[in-house]
Amino acid sequence: MKALAAGIGVVFLSPILLAGTGMMLASSAQAVQSNATLSDCLTDLDAGEIADQVAKLLDGASAKDVHIEGLDLPTEQVPNAQTIVAAGLSLDVPTKGQIIALATAMQESRLRNLNYGDRDSLGLFQQRPSQGWGSAEQIRDPTYASEQFYKHLLKVNGWQQMAVTQAAQAVQKSGLPDAYAQWDDLATALQAAVAKTFPGGGDADATDADHGTEPSTPTGCTPGQDGSGFGRIPEGSVPKGYTIPKDADPKARKAIAWAMQQLGTLYQWGGSCTNAHGPDPMGRCDCSSLMQQAYAHAGIHLTRTTYTQVSEGKAVSPSKLQPGDLIFSRGSAARPEHVSMYMGEGLVIEAPRTTKPVRITPLKDWKILAARRVL
Repeated sequence: MKALAAGIGVVFLSPILLAGTGMMLASSAQAVQSNATLSDCLTDLDAGEIADQVAKLLDGASAKDVHIEGLDLPTEQVPNAQTIVAAGLSLDVPTKGQIIALATAMQESRLRNLNYGDRDSLGLFQQRPSQGWGSAEQIRDPTYASEQFYKHLLKVNGWQQMAVTQAAQAVQKSGLPDAYAQWDDLATALQAAVAKTFPGGGDADATDADHGTEPSTPTGCTPGQDGSGFGRIPEGSVPKGYTIPKDADPKARKAIAWAMQQLGTLYQWGGSCTNAHGPDPMGRCDCSSLMQQAYAHAGIHLTRTTYTQVSEGKAVSPSKLQPGDLIFSRGSAARPEHVSMYMGEGLVIEAPRTTKPVRITPLKDWKILAARRVL
C-alpha cells in the first residue's frame, strides 16, 4: 500500500513503497487530498455536531446541507464509515477496533471505495489481490474489505493496548507509520456518530452465532413437516418441490414471496433490506429488516429490530406454526437475538449472520424460543 502523509495540504506525488510479503502497500496519493500538514491534526472536533450531521446525511439530507470537518465528500464517505462500523459490530469487534479501522480507511483512501491505487491496491483499505486479500471484486466490496481488515487486526497480539496508529501500522505495514495518528479524533467521533444510527443502540442482531448448534424445540411436526424431506438445501436456493402453501394467508404469501426474492444476497448487520441486490452494502438485509421489508410489501408495518418484533402480533405455539409466522431464536424468549419467517412445509427463510446469504433452512435445525403471528 502506498503510504502518504494525508495531512491537510500535503500530497505525496511520489509514493514511498514498502516491500512486504502478504501485506498491503499504501494507497494512491490522489486518493488522499487534505488541507493541513501532518502536524496539524484534526483536533477539537465537536463530536455532537458530527453526530447531528451524520444522522442528517443518513436521513437523506443533501450534501450541500451537510458539513463535517475533515470530510470533503461526506455523501460518499459517511456511508462507507457506516459499513465499516456495521462490519465491526457484526464481528463483535470492540469500539476501539472500529476506530482503528476508520482511521486506517481515512488515511488509505479518505473513506472512498477506490477502483485504483498503487500497483493493484484497491478499495477502502487499499488491499491488494496479489497479496492474498481476495479478488479485485471482493476487495471492492466495502463489507468484505472491512471484515478482512478486522480479521487481520484481531490477530495482532495486544492490539487493544496499542495506540490507534500503532495498531493500524501493525496491519498496514505503511512506509509512514505515524500518518494514521492524525485521524484518531475524527475516527472516534465518526464511530460514535454512526453507531447511534443503528437500531437498538448497537445491540440488535449483533450476535455472530449460528442457530444450528443446538437441538430444536419440539414443534409437533411430522418428519415430512420439519423440512427434513428436502435433504440438504444449498445456501441461497429454493429446495426442489417447494411452493408456498395455497392455503396460506394472502398477505403471508406476499411476504414469503418477497423474502424469497432476496435469496442469495449477503447479510449486512444494520442493513435496511431496501435494495439487497444493489451495490450499497447497507441496502442489504439483516434478520429483522428482512422481516420488516417482507411484510411492508404485504401492507403490514413491523418495527425494526428483533427485540421489538418479538412483541408484534400475538404469540403462537411452535407446534402450530402457519406460513408467515415469525420465529425467534438465540438469546432468550424475552430477548431473542435472531428472527426468521416460517414458509410452510417445514421450511424457514432467514438472513442468518455476517458472511452468509439470505437462505432457506429446515425447521428441524431450529431451537425456537418464541413465535409470533403478525397477520
